[in-house]
Amino acid sequence: MLIGISPLLSPELLNALYRMGHGDEIVLADAHFPGESFNANVIRVDGLKIADLLTAISPLFILDPYVENPLAMMAAVPGDELDPTVEAGYLAAIRKTWPKTQASERIERFAFYERAKKAYAVVMTGETAKYGNIILKKGVTPLRAQ
Repeated sequence: MLIGISPLLSPELLNALYRMGHGDEIVLADAHFPGESFNANVIRVDGLKIADLLTAISPLFILDPYVENPLAMMAAVPGDELDPTVEAGYLAAIRKTWPKTQASERIERFAFYERAKKAYAVVMTGETAKYGNIILKKGVTPLRAQ
């Protein structure tokens, strides 16, 4: 255990967050996401919800301010509907640390998979919300908290 670091963050996840460079992306994937099929760097945090992880990660991780959308979520497949409370919960978690964070862009399912292939890591969670996956693009870490 470390002071000031959430116990939800495993050594493997902390290592990945630390090693990522600015512009790198990390996928927080729901329990149904085929992470192993898309990325060799899979970190398991089974049982944890994504909103809780976002609360733990946000104080350690700045989103890239130089891109239009540092957050991306999967768009609904035609015929499906999104549950707006999923994204609202994620944004509420992030905004505890970064209150000006804008809503996620929504990208088509197969475009999301392509980004997952290129991501630094895929974090497999216990999230069961439909369309509960989110991609975070890391920014340049400030010298001190803002």
